[in-house]
This record gives sequence, structure tokens and C-alpha cells, in this order.
Amino acid sequence: MIGYTMVGSNDLEKSTLFYDVLFALLGVNKLHGTDNFIAWGENQQNPMFCITKPFDGKEATVGNGTMIAIKANSQDEVCSVHKKALELGAHNEGEPGLRLGGYYCAYFRDLDGNKLNIYNFSSK
Repeated sequence: MIGYTMVGSNDLEKSTLFYDVLFALLGVNKLHGTDNFIAWGENQQNPMFCITKPFDGKEATVGNGTMIAIKANSQDEVCSVHKKALELGAHNEGEPGLRLGGYYCAYFRDLDGNKLNIYNFSSK
């Protein structure tokens, strides 16, 4: 259903380095980019995560109540990505742990304040 998600960045170069490291931990590739836009994903037929400089040239701001969830392959990956995000300057929004319905999640805000959830689902 979702083709891609996009968040704004005020420092595309710094944000690109941040997400390159995190997505490498998840085995996700950078698919393409320009001076104003970068996309990561498995391929262009699956959902992608993108960062961009706002088209209107104004400052990128955060959506209140907006959060993007990124799937991890294991609980260990959830922990690794969350730890690395914090090491790279992200703000902790929730330690890794089991949440409602069998979701193992961790939350953080990226360098521009966008809220992300790294999760793994286990029906066990």
C-alpha cells in the first residue's frame, strides 16, 4: 500500500550520512539521490524511505504526531539500529522492548527531529 515515506531535512549531507549508517545495519541500500533528495530501500518496487530538502525552500519542520516505522529482521537489529542512531546524535524516544501485540520496538528522533520506530514483529 505505501510506496514511500519522506521526511524533510535542513542538512541533507549530514542526514544522508546518518541514514546510510542505520540502513546499512538493516541491509538496506541507497537507491538513488540528487542534490535535494535521497531514497533507500530494497528496490523501487517496494516501500522506500526518503529524505529531502523542502520543495518550497523553507525550513524543514517535524509533523506533530507523525512517526515512521522501519522494519528490522530481528530484535537484535532493533537494538543495534537504536544504539547506533543515538551514537550518531539521535534523541532517544523509547528504549528497545516488547510492546503491545508482540512488537519489539525502539524509538528515536533523527537529526532533524523526525520520529522513527525501529520494530520487529514476533507472534510468539
